[in-house]
Amino acid sequence: MPRWAIRLGIPGLFLVSAIDASIVPLAVPGSTDILLLWLVSHNGNPWLLASSAIAGSLVGGYTTWSIGKRGGQAALQRWVSPRTSKRVVGWVERHPILAVFVPPILPPPIPLAPFLLASGALGVTRNSFLLTFSAARTLRYSFVAWMAVLYGRRIVRLWAGTLQKWSTPILWAYAAVVVAGLCYGIFKLRSPKPDRPARGTVDDQAPAHAE
Repeated sequence: MPRWAIRLGIPGLFLVSAIDASIVPLAVPGSTDILLLWLVSHNGNPWLLASSAIAGSLVGGYTTWSIGKRGGQAALQRWVSPRTSKRVVGWVERHPILAVFVPPILPPPIPLAPFLLASGALGVTRNSFLLTFSAARTLRYSFVAWMAVLYGRRIVRLWAGTLQKWSTPILWAYAAVVVAGLCYGIFKLRSPKPDRPARGTVDDQAPAHAE
């Protein structure tokens, strides 16, 4: 896994972090954190790698916010389950800035995309979103990079012996799930939107009075 991660490098980390903040699901929660940890712990430049993760996450997060901005409530119904949507919408309505700042710094399994979609759909401005989201991601990935500088090699040595013989199956499985997630995202984007009930239908009209 370290060799595979090193081959990805900064462009790969940028791509993973962008997808991680988008509406396309990734195979492993916290994939950006894991990849950033591997790369920094194997003599990668922590400043460049953290900046790459932050920049990629901003691209993915802004794309998700834009989908919510354009789609409104329909985007939430399309991408978020009703149960999750109800909770997220309530939180965004009461605490719009915290709803953008807190989820990006919390570890999995806290979902991110529903909060980003809701922030766009419920009127969080672009400048407020970008400033708040970039501050949260900077805090998170700077902390991960710092932890990797201090303890990354120890983590690598701990896991290397256990995962070495399983690295190839894990990577193939990871790639398969990522491809499946991308296909699912494309399918959802291209699938027709649910029809809205037309106003003034026969069922909605009051029954005529008998003469």
